[in-house]
Amino acid sequence: MKFGDFFATSSLLKSTFDRGDVSFIIVAGAMVSFMIPGLAFLYSGLSRRKSALSLIWAVSASNAVCIFQWYLWGYSLAFSPTASNGFIGNLANFGLLNVLGDPSPGSPLIPDLLYSFYQMEFACVTVGILVGGIAERGRVLPAMIFTFLWMTLVYCPLACWAWNVNGWGYKWGVLDYAGGGPVEIGSGVAGLAYAWVLGRRQEKELLNFRPHNVAMVNLGTFILWFGAFGANLRAIMAIWNSMLAPAFGGIVWCLLDYRLERKYSMASGYIHPWASVIMGIVTGAVCNYATKVKFLVGIDDALDLFAEHAVGGIIGLLFNGFFASHSIIALDGVNVNVNGGWVDHNWKQLYIQFAYVCATCGYTFVATAIIAKAIDMIPGLHLKTTPEGESAGLDEVEIGEFANDYIEVRRHFTDWSAFGDRMADSVASEMGGLPDLQKDGHRLRLEDPTLEIIQEKNAEIS
Repeated sequence: MKFGDFFATSSLLKSTFDRGDVSFIIVAGAMVSFMIPGLAFLYSGLSRRKSALSLIWAVSASNAVCIFQWYLWGYSLAFSPTASNGFIGNLANFGLLNVLGDPSPGSPLIPDLLYSFYQMEFACVTVGILVGGIAERGRVLPAMIFTFLWMTLVYCPLACWAWNVNGWGYKWGVLDYAGGGPVEIGSGVAGLAYAWVLGRRQEKELLNFRPHNVAMVNLGTFILWFGAFGANLRAIMAIWNSMLAPAFGGIVWCLLDYRLERKYSMASGYIHPWASVIMGIVTGAVCNYATKVKFLVGIDDALDLFAEHAVGGIIGLLFNGFFASHSIIALDGVNVNVNGGWVDHNWKQLYIQFAYVCATCGYTFVATAIIAKAIDMIPGLHLKTTPEGESAGLDEVEIGEFANDYIEVRRHFTDWSAFGDRMADSVASEMGGLPDLQKDGHRLRLEDPTLEIIQEKNAEIS
C-alpha cells in the first residue's frame, strides 16, 4: 500500500463508519481480551499449587500463538468472503492482505480491519479455554504446537460454518450469536478429546483433588463475566441476558452442590430476558450434572471443560431454536430479515440447531483427537509429562518457577518439614514436647497425599 493510500483509507473510514460504532467495538474487543487473564486466574486457582503457574503460562502462551496464527492465515481461513466451499475459507486475505476499510463480513457498520481484531479475541479466548485440558500432567511445548494446528484445522472451519457469509451453517440459517459452536463447543469438546488422548493423571493425584486458591477462582470468574459483555454486539438486550442467565444458573448450581458457577450462555443476543431466566436455570442444573459425565466415560477432564463449556454451548444453541425472536434479532438494524425460533412459529429452526450441534461436536472431537495423537507420536513432542514430573508438579519440571512462594505456618506445628526431614527435637523443646499433640490426634496435612504416605507418617508421629 502506498503512503498516500493510507490517508485515502483514513478518509474512507471517517466518512463511511460511525465513530460511536467503531469505538464501541474497540472497547468490546478489549473486554473480550480481558477474559484471557481471567481464564489464567481461574485455571490457576482451580489447580493444585504445584501446577498453578503452568496453567497461567499455557493460557498466556496460547494467546500469543493464536494472535500469530490469526494474523498469518486464521482470519482468511475463517472469514474470507471469496471462498465458496462452505467449509473453510481461502488464503485471499493471507497476512491480513486487503483487510482495511471495507465493510466487514460480519456487519456493514464496522470496517473489516476492526472486525478481524474483534474476532481474533474470540479465537484467543477459545484456545485459552482449551489449554485447560493439560491441567497437572500436560507438557506446554507440545500444547502450543497443538494450538496452532487446532486453530487452523478446527477453529477456522467452525467459525466459517457459523459466521462466514458463505459458510454452510450461515446459509442454512443457523443461529449462533456469540460462539456456541466455535467457542463453547469447540473448546469444551476439544478439551475432552485432548484429555482423552493425554490420558488420566496418576491415581494418587486424583485423591483429595480440590482448588488450591478459591479467591483466584472467584476473581477469574468475575473477570470472565465482565468480559462476556464485550461479546455482545447487540448491546443492551444481550448484556441483560448475559446478566440474567449466569445469575440464575449460579443460583441453581449452588443449590445443587454449592459450587461456583462459571458458565455463560451463547444465546444472549437472540432471546427475550424471560427466556434467558429459563435458560439460566436449565443450564445451571444440566451443567452441574454434566460434571459426572467424565466419570462415566473414564476421561480425566480435570477442569470440567466439557461440562462447563460444551454443554452450556449446546443448551444455548438449542434454546435459540425455541426462544430466538425476530424482534430481538432485528434490534441491531442490520439483521432485519432473520427468522426466530418456535416463538415466531419457525418450527424448522430447532432441527437446524440440533443438526449444527451434532456436526460441530462430531467434527471437533474427531479432528482434535487426530491432531493430538499425531503430535503425541512425534519423538520429543509427547503430550504428557513423566510420572515423576506429575508428582513434582508442572511448575517444577516445565516452568522452573512457582505462582506462590510461601512459608506455611500452622497453629499446631508438626515434626515434619515439606521434605519429610525430622525436626522433632527442636519442635518438642519449643512446644513442651509432643505427647499433647499426639493425644489430641493431630495429623500431618498434605496438599496432594497418597494413602501410603499418610499412613506412614501418621504411624511415625504416633
